[in-house]
Amino acid sequence: MTTLDTFSLAGKAALVTGAGGGIGRAIARAFADAGAAVACVDLNSDAAKMTCEAIAKGALPVVCDVSKEADVTEAVKKAVDAFGPIRVLVNAAAATDQSGTILDLSRAEWDRVFAVNVTGAFLMSRAVLPTMIAAGGGSIIHIASQLGRVGAPARPAYCAIKGALIQFAKAMAIDHAAQNIRVNTLSPGAVETQRLVYRYGDMQKARDVMGPKHLLKRLGQPDEIARAAVFLASDASSFVTGSDMLVDGGYTAV
Repeated sequence: MTTLDTFSLAGKAALVTGAGGGIGRAIARAFADAGAAVACVDLNSDAAKMTCEAIAKGALPVVCDVSKEADVTEAVKKAVDAFGPIRVLVNAAAATDQSGTILDLSRAEWDRVFAVNVTGAFLMSRAVLPTMIAAGGGSIIHIASQLGRVGAPARPAYCAIKGALIQFAKAMAIDHAAQNIRVNTLSPGAVETQRLVYRYGDMQKARDVMGPKHLLKRLGQPDEIARAAVFLASDASSFVTGSDMLVDGGYTAV
């Protein structure tokens, strides 16, 4: 096997949540380019279909609210029926958090963010694990953030959920290593997606505000995160588990 072959996902089925846009879409496309069949899971049916159309071959759009157990169970069944056992799972679904201190957040807003980002990763992982174990192993990747390691003003919910995912991955890695399942988090810095437009009003303002906070003095691109996901999903990272892979442009280095 050559070095390049170790990055191949040929013959593997992958399931990506939050695949309708931004980082999730880039990961789904990168997995397909690496040879995987990809179940593109998203709450927005049109967005999921657009991702599949961009992939064209070997992609399945699946509508799912990852915070609802019944939805998750059905989504995994559809993916397994279409492609066979899931060998790669990426939990990238994320609810948008409101800026503000905890005094500004309602209980409903706090619960919603945790329900999608943390409980969703739990439900999807629990649903996929039996088929992954039966198939002989696989890779699970939770999309966290550099803000799972360092704090930020007016982002208590976001920092809490991303820190939770980092610890969740470590605990899962311990529990499932004997079953040949690797579990890691992938932590991007600020990436040029619609989420930044939501937070800052337009992308140029996001670049002006957030770019200088990274050593590379710019925002990340979705494809840069996707390439790291291919590494974690593939045999190239066969000795990597229980880790948090930072792809943050140096944000946390200082």
